[in-house]
Amino acid sequence: MTTLEGKWALVTGASRGIGREVSIGLAKLGCGVVLHGREEANCAAVAEAIAAIGTPVVVVAGELSDQDQVDAVAREALRQAGQIDILYNNAAIQTTYLSDPWSFEANEIRRILEVNVISLIRICEHLAPPMLERGWGRIVNVTSGIRDQPELFPYAISKAAVDKYVRDFAPRLAGTGVTMNLLDPGWLRTDMGGPNATGDVASVLPGALVPALLENGVSGQWINAQAFKDLTLDQALAKAVAG
Repeated sequence: MTTLEGKWALVTGASRGIGREVSIGLAKLGCGVVLHGREEANCAAVAEAIAAIGTPVVVVAGELSDQDQVDAVAREALRQAGQIDILYNNAAIQTTYLSDPWSFEANEIRRILEVNVISLIRICEHLAPPMLERGWGRIVNVTSGIRDQPELFPYAISKAAVDKYVRDFAPRLAGTGVTMNLLDPGWLRTDMGGPNATGDVASVLPGALVPALLENGVSGQWINAQAFKDLTLDQALAKAVAG
């Protein structure tokens, strides 16, 4: 039976949607979870669900557009959990859809990049070095398959930047016991994905758990959660290992 007992994970944007599903999925494997939300109250229902499972859970709050708060989130997660073994950088914001994509204001582009790229990197900078010191860690950065939609280009380029960040770090992490990979959850019916999305948010599992559980030591992979839809977790892992 696959287990993460004794491990701690930080999941950003854990109050609903994909973050909620991943947090509860990790808890069911015995992993302690640090839930992040803009406000602690936003994560109360998820924390209650995890407490009922019987695994440890704590909540940290912070606005990811404010770098002082980003740093505080990472430090507080480490303080409360003692260590973070698994990081899911799930939190992100979507841009306004503009039918005239030539009219995006600079501040809107900066806002998206601040949260979706800079804050993600900053959290990695806090949590990756302790993982490297211990010789084990899993960093999962949530990306997107969005393409050919210039009406949403600030969001799209933010995810492209995350992809580049992960792939450039892959050679540096080889042989360290720490991996950093990309998770594409698919187009799901969440607050961000909207009601017309093709998939139910629950379909993100078990695929979203695969990058936290793989022991092949490979970084820089793009893992499509929907490729594992309707499989058990063990079947999903076997499929991922087989390639």
